[in-house]
Amino acid sequence: MPDLYVESPLAHRNSPERLSIYLREIKDRGMVDLRGIASDKKFMAAAKKVLGLDLPKTPHSSVSWGDVKALWLSIDQWLILCPRAKAAELAAALTAELGVIHSLAVDVSDMRAVLRLEGEGVREVLLKGSSLDLLSGDYKPGAVRRMHYAEIAALLHVVEDTVFDLYVFRSYADYAWEFLLATAREASKIKLFGKQAGPF
Repeated sequence: MPDLYVESPLAHRNSPERLSIYLREIKDRGMVDLRGIASDKKFMAAAKKVLGLDLPKTPHSSVSWGDVKALWLSIDQWLILCPRAKAAELAAALTAELGVIHSLAVDVSDMRAVLRLEGEGVREVLLKGSSLDLLSGDYKPGAVRRMHYAEIAALLHVVEDTVFDLYVFRSYADYAWEFLLATAREASKIKLFGKQAGPF
């Protein structure tokens, strides 16, 4: 049986240049879709035993422990992040530990592409494709939000003040990449407040 070969949906893309921010794909991100009832103490305890962390219950939040992160997606769903090589093992460990508890743990590492945007002005770039008020106090490091970005379903994770991860379904990776190349060009850079120098 041949070895499993995994290729990024953006493997054919070159590193972008002349952008106002730094843009790259995170290719080694493992993802496990975990579902269960947050009020079920047995479910929460079993998940913690495997993951080493308490699943977040606060909407739009995330927690981390070591190289594992848990993003809140809904009242009964979390996206567990880890190194890609660890995802299948982690999903299997969750399934085994949860046993007959009403739950589901599935390795979905191939479902999404992860685009990382870094640098000053990253929020302004993202605003060009979203109606979220990313300049409000709701989007601090750790915040998670499902959203429509450039008319497609996406997930946004605020890693740091000027570092954002944008998750899009694999089939939309090229489209999202092209949209970002256009809206993040140095020539397209915008400054929302203050006096701006004009060409006159």
